[in-house]
Amino acid sequence: MRKKLTACTTILVGKNATIDGSTLAARNDDTPAAITPQRFVVYPAYHDNPNQVHAFLNKFVGDRPADGYRYQGVPNVDLKSEGTFDENGFNEKNVAMSATESFYANERVLAADPMNTVNGINEDAMVAMVLPFINSAKEGVAYLGKLVAKYGSAEGNGVIFSDKDDIWYMEIATGHHWVAQRIPDDCYAVTGNRAAIQDVDFNDPDNFMWSEGIQEFVEKNHLNPDLDEWNFRHIFGTADVFDLHYNTPRQWYGHFLFSPDVEMDPEDFDLPFVMKARHKFTVEDLEKYLSSHYENTPYDPLGHMGTKQQKLLYRPISLNRTQNSHVMQIRPNVPESASAIMWMTFGGIPSFSPYMPFFAQVDDNDARLRNTPMKMDLDSDSTYWLFRQLSMIVESHMSEFAKPDLDYLKDIRQYFHSWVAENTEKLDGLSDTDATAYLNERTKEMLDEVYKRTKTLMAELMTKGVEMSKLTFDMDPNL
Repeated sequence: MRKKLTACTTILVGKNATIDGSTLAARNDDTPAAITPQRFVVYPAYHDNPNQVHAFLNKFVGDRPADGYRYQGVPNVDLKSEGTFDENGFNEKNVAMSATESFYANERVLAADPMNTVNGINEDAMVAMVLPFINSAKEGVAYLGKLVAKYGSAEGNGVIFSDKDDIWYMEIATGHHWVAQRIPDDCYAVTGNRAAIQDVDFNDPDNFMWSEGIQEFVEKNHLNPDLDEWNFRHIFGTADVFDLHYNTPRQWYGHFLFSPDVEMDPEDFDLPFVMKARHKFTVEDLEKYLSSHYENTPYDPLGHMGTKQQKLLYRPISLNRTQNSHVMQIRPNVPESASAIMWMTFGGIPSFSPYMPFFAQVDDNDARLRNTPMKMDLDSDSTYWLFRQLSMIVESHMSEFAKPDLDYLKDIRQYFHSWVAENTEKLDGLSDTDATAYLNERTKEMLDEVYKRTKTLMAELMTKGVEMSKLTFDMDPNL
């Protein structure tokens, strides 16, 4: 039986395939339990202080350099039980990292190079070990690759790195072997908990990277099942009934949305990872995918098209155990302080909750983001629990509450775009210090508006819900 720490979904879009030349890298962070509280923090830069990272989930201890950049993280609240899992964020150089997209290698490759489960690097500690020390996406791959060589890997992971020009997707398959692929500028890529990268061109180091000796490892251990290609998914990945119902349908649905002219099968083990874009992508396109549950197909568990069996056949993309969903955007032709934005919803189910824009250059997150109680507290201002509550309310009466929620999401997206545009203009010409101070204050104001709109919607829905109670009885008012 497979054990899974996280089970996520990823979509990546190159800069020439987006509407404004941004790079877009996005992922859902899913956990085994519906309630795994997170908080959104900014770790300060540090200098002249060599230090170590101690993982909670195994005995990994990693050495860190004496100097590190400021960076964002979205860690668990219960570190000792759940592990840190900083998951996603930008560093102060506007380099993004999202870690990880968990996946399994097959038993043949693991027999030849087992995971170092005892003290190898794992998702729990990965962001803290890498993000503060990199200046580009490609440098992130190389840096993490050296850590895998030094410590070994404790698990199979797909890791996203992006900057204003490049998006790299790295897959660590065994204790010491990995490959990475640069997403072409005119393409998009989708995957979910399965080895994604396919044909690897070892003559093209500008678009592929790999662990030292991986070709010799495959040849020595007779691991390549193909006659005339070197396909990472075929060599290192799995293709079983679990994949057919848990993984491949999510990849298929991404292509269903974004390449509708290409007919594909949700149970095809060889679905493409990378596809050429059919249109220019927006942030909303990625949000739509990550918040989806097979809408307009028979497989939608909330829809009306399929049979009961079809509705339960495939694992949806948006889940009640999605702890945070994020789209990391890096924009060209704007001030550096305004370039990197993480659009994120956390706590709520992405289907029902807004993706809020957080500039990378903020250095002091609001207490509503930082302070998350382990249990729901109605007196708390926690952003995580605010959207947990909203999601529960909307799903409780989907047919009646879906339209008001959609109207709320549309209106608040319009507000966010206006807010981003206004702040981008104001940041032009400000020093780094002044830009950060300005963004700190404006982000608090944005959260004030989010809370006001969200609580107004919740009050309206709860009032309507009271009126819909089945514990009612009509009788003569004179009796």
